[in-house]
Amino acid sequence: MSIGLGVFLMALGLILALGVRDRLSDFDLSMIGWVLTGVGALAIVVSVMVASMRTRRGVGGRTTEYVERRDDIDPL
Repeated sequence: MSIGLGVFLMALGLILALGVRDRLSDFDLSMIGWVLTGVGALAIVVSVMVASMRTRRGVGGRTTEYVERRDDIDPL
C-alpha cells in the first residue's frame, strides 16, 4: 500500500459518503463511502509508519564499516 492508494480510497469514499444521495436495494452507498474513507486513512497511516521505519533503519541503524589496513608496508 502506498500513500497514493490511501488518498484515492479516501477521495472515492468521501464522494460516495457525501456526494451520492442514492440507495441501491441492498447497499447503502453512504456507509460504503465511510468505510472506504476509513480504509484510506488507515492505508495512509500504515504507509507513513513503514516509510518512517525504513528511513530510520537506513540512517541511524547498525552499519558495519570495513577499513582495509595493510601491515606489511614499512612506515618509514
